Amino acid sequence: MFRFEDPIYLYLLAVIPVLMIVRFLMVRQQKKRLRRFGDPELVRQLMPNVSRLRPAVKFWLLLGALALLIVMLARPQMGTKISHEKRTGIETIICLDISNSMLAEDVAPSRLDRSKMMVENLVDHFSNDKIGLIVFAGDAFVQLPITSDYVSAKMFLSSIDPSMIATQGTDIAAAVGMASHSFTQQQGVGKAIIVITDGEDHEGGALEAAKEAKDKGMRTYVLGVGSPNGAPIPTGNGDYLKDNTGQTVMTGLNEDMCRQIADAGGGAYIHVDNNSNAQEQLDNELDKLAKKEISSTIYSDYDEQFQAVGIIVLLLLIIEICILEIKNPLLRRISLFKRNDAKRLLMVFLIFQFSFLICVAQSDRQLVRKGNKQFRLGNNADAEVSYRKAVEKNQRNPQANYNLGNALMQQRKDSLAITQYEKAAKMESNPLRRAQAYHNMGVVCQQHQMFSEAIEAYKEALRNNPSDDETRYNLELCKRQLKNNDNKDNKDNKDNKKKDQQDKQNQQKQEQKKDEQKQDQQDKQQMSKENAEQLLNAAMQEEKNTQERMKKAQQKPQKRRLEKNW
Repeated sequence: MFRFEDPIYLYLLAVIPVLMIVRFLMVRQQKKRLRRFGDPELVRQLMPNVSRLRPAVKFWLLLGALALLIVMLARPQMGTKISHEKRTGIETIICLDISNSMLAEDVAPSRLDRSKMMVENLVDHFSNDKIGLIVFAGDAFVQLPITSDYVSAKMFLSSIDPSMIATQGTDIAAAVGMASHSFTQQQGVGKAIIVITDGEDHEGGALEAAKEAKDKGMRTYVLGVGSPNGAPIPTGNGDYLKDNTGQTVMTGLNEDMCRQIADAGGGAYIHVDNNSNAQEQLDNELDKLAKKEISSTIYSDYDEQFQAVGIIVLLLLIIEICILEIKNPLLRRISLFKRNDAKRLLMVFLIFQFSFLICVAQSDRQLVRKGNKQFRLGNNADAEVSYRKAVEKNQRNPQANYNLGNALMQQRKDSLAITQYEKAAKMESNPLRRAQAYHNMGVVCQQHQMFSEAIEAYKEALRNNPSDDETRYNLELCKRQLKNNDNKDNKDNKDNKKKDQQDKQNQQKQEQKKDEQKQDQQDKQQMSKENAEQLLNAAMQEEKNTQERMKKAQQKPQKRRLEKNW
């Protein structure tokens, strides 16, 4: 892998064409002055030792040296060297809530952005520790396996937003449970689970998950982000999120839930607001954990390459000094600077410069090839890191985005995989590759029984590659499964209607029975007060049971739907 540590200095290369223009104007002015002395051929014969090409060669050598000096300032670096080190530290898994409620702006700039800033500061404070990242909403998945590669951790952090998870809501139990299985098997090292959330746990089970993690030797710390007073959730179009009844959703920090989870997990609860006190408290809590020597793999060790560029600059300057502007009488027979030879020398110089720029431009391709090798070996997490670095180098590389989608799909990160396939399909100019991206999108949607979305993806794939039989087969299969689901739903609706009718008939019978009981009560003139109360209570209980059955039948959903999407 090739990169520049300080690429901003490369803007100085704009000086090169300016100097070329100045040189052209000076040579032109010089020729005009020579014409004033007489015929150019006669003047050339009067100055036999003057060379027209030597000054040009000296100029191009100096210009090349200047360009390479600017490259040196940008600090060229080569290679991603893998190194294994022994460090003394702890292992930390960060569970970041990315539900829609984290978009609330009661903490500046928003709950999610404030959480990202805290994680980034936490990573900056780490030196000998391992870190992992899990994102969750209504579902949870591992965004970054536990590693000591802090550069990759920051890179993954920058791409996080609520659209990464299609299933919204807040399932803290799933995140804590996944984190407890994401640590290494090394014994004796301090292991911390940091949950960053607003405490709106819609699924339950978080206390049990924290207790299980504590029993395994892991401490759970909860960072509560937001204000207990609540705030609306912006949707990005100037409006706020509304619930099923059309009311604006007000989401508030549930501090009681956060404290209970932290107590169950043997950790601490820390409230996050607009100051830095939370960061200091978290650092102090993590310092209390036991530290042990752990093995770390570093993927981002770059070697400086300015020394090689400096040697080339030095050689160019030495050659420029050794070349005289006039012909050497002792070397008159050596025609090194004829017109054709000068052109060849200039061509070699330009080819060298162009090859150097090509090496820089192909750095993202090198990362893609590295990721392909790791993907073939089954190292999907490492391949994901390589592909993400390639995308960071060149976001318009469709192959990098497509391969990143494949690596994510192999790790069950289906929402992220679909996003990468969409990007690859939009950027890809080859219709066959574009069809493959849509085909993979359809496969992911089909696995999650999202048959309508899968059908649309397969149709797009067939538009780009009509001869793909596998896509055509999957399309027909999804259509059949969607039809079966619709028939099943219709059947369920009929059953529900039939049950409603039966409940209505039962209610009518109960009402008739109640009327009969009332008539009997009127006929019986000497009924005791105690017996009358018993009959009345029985009738009321029957009516209550009937109403509850009808209410359950009416509220029974035809399909599973998300009640809370924040």
